[in-house]
Amino acid sequence: MKIKTDSRKIEKGDTFIAIRNVNRDGHDYILDAIDNGASKIICEEGQYNVETIIVPDTRKYLEEYLYNTYYPDISKMKLIGVTGTNGKTTTCFLIYQMLNDLGYKTAYIGTIGFYYGNVKKELNNTTPDVDLLYEMLLEAYENKCEYVVMEVSSHALSLNRIYGLKYNAVAFTNLTRDHLDFHKTMEEYKKAKMKLFSLTRDEKIAIINGDDENHESFINKDNHNIIISNKQGDVLIKHMNFTNLGTDFSFSYKNKTYKTHINMVGRYNIYNYLTSLMILNGLGININKILNLNEELSSPPGRMEMIKFGTNSIFVDYAHTPDAMENVLKTALEFKKGKIITIIGCGGDRDKTKRPIMAHIAETYSDIAIYTNDNPRCEDPKDIMKDMLEGVKKDNHLVILDRKEAIIKGIDTLDNNDILLILGKGHEDYQIIGKEKIHFSDKEIVLNNIKERMVING
Repeated sequence: MKIKTDSRKIEKGDTFIAIRNVNRDGHDYILDAIDNGASKIICEEGQYNVETIIVPDTRKYLEEYLYNTYYPDISKMKLIGVTGTNGKTTTCFLIYQMLNDLGYKTAYIGTIGFYYGNVKKELNNTTPDVDLLYEMLLEAYENKCEYVVMEVSSHALSLNRIYGLKYNAVAFTNLTRDHLDFHKTMEEYKKAKMKLFSLTRDEKIAIINGDDENHESFINKDNHNIIISNKQGDVLIKHMNFTNLGTDFSFSYKNKTYKTHINMVGRYNIYNYLTSLMILNGLGININKILNLNEELSSPPGRMEMIKFGTNSIFVDYAHTPDAMENVLKTALEFKKGKIITIIGCGGDRDKTKRPIMAHIAETYSDIAIYTNDNPRCEDPKDIMKDMLEGVKKDNHLVILDRKEAIIKGIDTLDNNDILLILGKGHEDYQIIGKEKIHFSDKEIVLNNIKERMVING
């Protein structure tokens, strides 16, 4: 039987299971599911004019059904899971590219979507809920994927979205302030992420950023732990050189030293790259084979994505936490020649405590900071801005609530060898205002504005 939790997706003959979530109760949609053709209902109460099965806990029933029915096939693929506040998407996207370039058919599940072969689908969550996740994993298996690499969010770990899954390799990128509206404390946030490291199988590879102050919490004695560090670890990062076009560095592992270049900017991308490389090496792939792929590798959409404008560099990046922002700005300082102009906003209906911190980081590392909207959702943008401005101590800023106007002002401000950082939304092609999702792409606005300037200047 095809079992579904969304009444809108029910087709004739499907089974609808009513799940109680934070925002909705599936029992309220049972009649809609029957109208759409459901031939069976699984619920916790009620009786309907189609076959009805009453169970004590529909979510538990669903988890066990999915695991018993589909995991035997899913487990034939090698699963790779990456967790951390920042760097999940880049690390997973690099692994996805590397494995495909080496000839292994691989799927990716994460913030920028569900990818395999020529398939690209958008997702609502970094890690989808358990029924959708199993559906995607089964689709990957049926399409002959050998590997699946996935971002595993703290929400997914807390809410059991990855029920039953075991991973051949896992990785921890870093832990910094985020999602405290959900987890309440940093300790609870950390504990959620730590769960992934007890869900390993077979090779049990665990790659850990040893330069994160929380790294020891992720060392599980049952795993094959590999620590990456520029101080002390299994993989030692050595000489680093940064430009706006890429990064040169060397690293040592098992008494061998390797020199390489990646087409990505930023110190943090060295960690993302090495995490990807060491996962593949842990799964049996030669390091030099992986290094030979570097010229073909690219960052994911909206991760320090560069657009040249005369002698200036414009970067669109997803950084929306204090740590990610600071990393991006410190990266820009490594190759700064002119001014740094930073555009940043904060999302509505999310952790308010990080707003003044982010504004302060922007003013500290930028010559000019432009504060604007992100996804205000159901909050008044003026209230969000008020929270942000509490962190402002200097007068090197502008407030332009309209994000498009803010981006155009940022481009207007560019002179010679300047850097414009447009932060917070990255790959997103929408803005959420109230409950409405409208089309909005930072990259699109930059490219269209540059094109208009070229036409005007002839």
